[in-house]
Amino acid sequence: MAKRKSDFRRALRFIRYPLEAVAAVIIFSLFAALPVERASGLGGWIGRKIGPKLGVSKRSERNMRRALPDLDDAEIATAMREMWDNLGRVAGEMPHIRRIARWARTGDIEVVNRGYLEQYSEDGKTVIFFSGHFANWELFALISRELGVPYAQVYRAANNPLVDRLLRRFRRLDEADIIPKGPAGAKKLIGLMREGRRLGMLVDQKMNDGIPVPFFGREAMTAPALAQLALRNGCPAIPVRLERLSGCSFRATILPPLEPPETGDRHQDIALMMIEVNRLFEDWIVERPGQWLWLHRRWPDT
Repeated sequence: MAKRKSDFRRALRFIRYPLEAVAAVIIFSLFAALPVERASGLGGWIGRKIGPKLGVSKRSERNMRRALPDLDDAEIATAMREMWDNLGRVAGEMPHIRRIARWARTGDIEVVNRGYLEQYSEDGKTVIFFSGHFANWELFALISRELGVPYAQVYRAANNPLVDRLLRRFRRLDEADIIPKGPAGAKKLIGLMREGRRLGMLVDQKMNDGIPVPFFGREAMTAPALAQLALRNGCPAIPVRLERLSGCSFRATILPPLEPPETGDRHQDIALMMIEVNRLFEDWIVERPGQWLWLHRRWPDT
């Protein structure tokens, strides 16, 4: 019976993956044919129209209400609409992502505390930039590259390998600058750290075999890799905040490095550092709740 189910799932993927890839090519080709602002706007409109009708939207609203109980119904509705608008814009901007990143060189993307970037611009200075799924989270790796501080990005591949190949074409990152999640990626990551490479990580998603860390007052399984790597290698962990100011206008803020705890207990130090990371994300979310991706099953009971 188990083998029959496995065979059925493989057959289903054989049919579904090409269909998904064709749909993705059609949609992204439409976005690519439009000026970047119009592509972003169309993506936002599609997100607002379709997103709330999807079943996952109920989970997002439930998460938002439990995490932000002070918001009233109107504020929740506004934040949900902004979340779907932002997600749609991320899709609409994907074919233009390299062009948008170049705006950082012309000042059309505001980069706050750029000196923190330049401080680690020399090769051989290991540093970990980290953020979460805020605004257009795809941008900072490319912005940093445009400003002369490229880094290797820990990357979760799309479930559909055909769609993943398309997305990687848009990003145009070198193979050496992509670290896939998983055992092979972990080995590559350790090697890059030994070489003194800069790294980038998104650390706001649930990790089933992570560590329980409070997030909006509820335990959330949190990936400890950021703290483990920073503490093991004695390198700074730099928070990076991306905000969508309006439409296709962005601000990137590089914050001071997190101070590593030094309790003498490595496990406690890792937990304390990830508590600080989650607190930082909480502050960003409270300020702009519609710019975080609430779709994740971030807590065990969602």
